[in-house]
Amino acid sequence: MFENLSDRLGRVFDRLTKQGALSEEDVTAAMREVRVALLEADVSLPVARSFVKSVTQKATGSAVTKSITPGQQVVKIVHDELIKVLQGEDEPEALRIDNPPAPILMVGLQGSGKTTTTAKLAKRLKDREKKRVLMASLDTQRPAAMEQLAILGQQIGVDTLPIVPGQTAVQIAQRAKQQAALGGYDVYMLDTAGRLHIDEVLMNEVQAVRDVANPRETLLVVDGLTGQDAVNVATEFDGKVGISGVVLTRMDGDGRGGAALSMRAVTGKPIRFVGLGEKMDALEGFDASRVAGRILGMGDIVALVEKAQEVLEVEQAERMMKRFQKGLFNMNDLKGQLEQMQKMGGMQSIMGMMPGMQKMAKQAEAAGMDDSAIRRQIALINSMTKKERANPAILQASRKKRIAAGAGMDVAELNRLLKMQKQMADTMKKLGKMGKGGMLKQAMRAMTGKGGGLPDLENMDPAKMAEATKMLQDPKGLGGQLGKAGLPGGLSGMFGKK
Repeated sequence: MFENLSDRLGRVFDRLTKQGALSEEDVTAAMREVRVALLEADVSLPVARSFVKSVTQKATGSAVTKSITPGQQVVKIVHDELIKVLQGEDEPEALRIDNPPAPILMVGLQGSGKTTTTAKLAKRLKDREKKRVLMASLDTQRPAAMEQLAILGQQIGVDTLPIVPGQTAVQIAQRAKQQAALGGYDVYMLDTAGRLHIDEVLMNEVQAVRDVANPRETLLVVDGLTGQDAVNVATEFDGKVGISGVVLTRMDGDGRGGAALSMRAVTGKPIRFVGLGEKMDALEGFDASRVAGRILGMGDIVALVEKAQEVLEVEQAERMMKRFQKGLFNMNDLKGQLEQMQKMGGMQSIMGMMPGMQKMAKQAEAAGMDDSAIRRQIALINSMTKKERANPAILQASRKKRIAAGAGMDVAELNRLLKMQKQMADTMKKLGKMGKGGMLKQAMRAMTGKGGGLPDLENMDPAKMAEATKMLQDPKGLGGQLGKAGLPGGLSGMFGKK
């Protein structure tokens, strides 16, 4: 998300933070580059102009240019201004789904991912809000649209309204409303038909459904990769139907991200969610401060911890921690770690949420270190016997040859896996003894939400976050200390090809 924009802004602010003293001319020149970066990211011209003007006014004062860390002060100003652009003056309220059954109307153009997003949101409401949800497809135009929603409903464990051939969208909406009331559902979601473009027939149908359902929320689903077209679609739908929020899909692609930066400023409507992949759990609530952090390369540690807490079970994590502190880390443990990484979105997703790791994530991808490497490693472990997994030290040449052949790989890849397992076992043991209570123990407790958790990273000063990021990357700082503790020397040794 926002890769191109993040790269461009990162280069600008790297120069600013390394300069030391800053003049007003330095700030003005940097802001010209920021303006170009925003426009290339498909941010609307008025929004880009307003943003740069506001930042320049705040960043060229003597309090900034003559401060001890002027570059970091400018980064903080940009961070705060990004939040204002993304969020507006007030934080968006939670979805209005009280007083059941609460209708949610899903609208948008064909191809925006509306049906998939309907299912993702239904799953989110079921799993996180513990709501009983009914989905109904009102799409009588697109072939197999109703069947698609029914299949998705089976996959996520959410009920769908039975299909009755020949009914109009309004009749289906009326039936869904009745079924939701009689069936004791908390929420019912109406997936309306889309078109390839905005037309009178589409709007008339959506307006008729809206009048019947009287929705609490009308969410517009738009493709985030379409840039300013997404903003134009939102403006049109809001003017003719009225929307309460926006869901941006395909934000995991190499998109320019301008739709997100322009949406609130142009339409006045909040971005509620962003779609970050094809999986049914790849829908995140939109948080302006965290998105601003991602844009500026600060990562999103809060999202990383939330994902970890969803995947990890406290009792299991405690058992793992005790084993790791003793240096007990066999192939079964490694397989468990790899599978949890997959559940959390894969290596690229995890690295993208860690401060200062975005560049390394790209380097890893360019070197062929992608999620397929994790799948290959799991295949090698599955090719081992129970005895071999529990005690990899017994693996000699003949066993290695058999295991590699069973997984369809060569022995060299198995040797890299064994080296990685040994390094991780040593690292876990050393981290478990470092510092008060053990660094590993504190991290595991934070990840599982037990024992106080992390510091308030969401509200951390961006300048301090930038300092922390540099410390993590500095070989003389914490990063170097972890290296001395035995952390594998470079991701290529862990996941890649030599």
